[in-house]
Amino acid sequence: MDELVRSELDDVEEPTEAGEPPANDDRSPAELTEAQLEALLFVAERPLARREIATLAGVDRSTVDARLGDLEVALAERGIRLIASGDRVELVTAPDAGTLIARYVGADAVRLSPASLETLAIVAYRQPVTKSAIERIRGVDSDYTIRSLLHRRLVVELGRSDAPGRPFLYGTGFDFLERFGMTSLEQLPPLDADVAARLAEEGGEAAPTDIGIQASDAADPSEAT
Repeated sequence: MDELVRSELDDVEEPTEAGEPPANDDRSPAELTEAQLEALLFVAERPLARREIATLAGVDRSTVDARLGDLEVALAERGIRLIASGDRVELVTAPDAGTLIARYVGADAVRLSPASLETLAIVAYRQPVTKSAIERIRGVDSDYTIRSLLHRRLVVELGRSDAPGRPFLYGTGFDFLERFGMTSLEQLPPLDADVAARLAEEGGEAAPTDIGIQASDAADPSEAT
C-alpha cells in the first residue's frame, strides 16, 4: 500500500515559487502574444515585474519589452492603459474615465490640498527624497502631509538613506501615475531651470507657486484631501 501511495506521489509536481513554472513544465507558451500579455496583466492583483512575466511565459526579457511596447500603443486610445514604474507594469483605467468610474464606486471627493500638492510635487521631481529634505525645501513641517500622502498611496517608501539615523526615502508609485494620468515619470512636465536648481539643493526654500504643479492644473478632481 505504501509503495502504491509513493508511486502516486511521484507523479505529482512539487509546488514552486510564485511566478516560476515547474522545471518539467512544457506548457509554457512558445511565444508571448500581445493578447496573452494583456490577459495576464488584467487578472494580476498587483503590478508585475518584467522578469516575472518573462519567467511565466518562458520567453526572454527582450520579448517581454517588445510586447509591452505593442500593448502600450494598442491601449493608448482605449479605456485601459498600461503604466510602468521602474521594472514593474500594471493595467489601469484611463484618466478621462475617472469621473464616470468615481460615480460608479460612489466616490464624491475633493481635490488635494495645496500643501499636499506641493509636497507631492517635491517628491515626484526630487525622488528619492527624505522628509527632512522635503521640509527644507518647503520651509515647514511636513510630517502630517507626508503621512496623508502615504495613506493614499500617492507617496511610497523606497527604502532608507545612508545618512545618520537612516531616514526613510520617499518616492511615487503606481497610484500617483494613475491619479495624474501618466504612464511613466518621464511624462512629468519640465521644470523651470531655477526651480529645478532649488529642488536639487536640499536646503533651498521654494515658494508654493514655484514647485511646478498647481492645484488648478494637476490635481485629480476625484482625489480626497
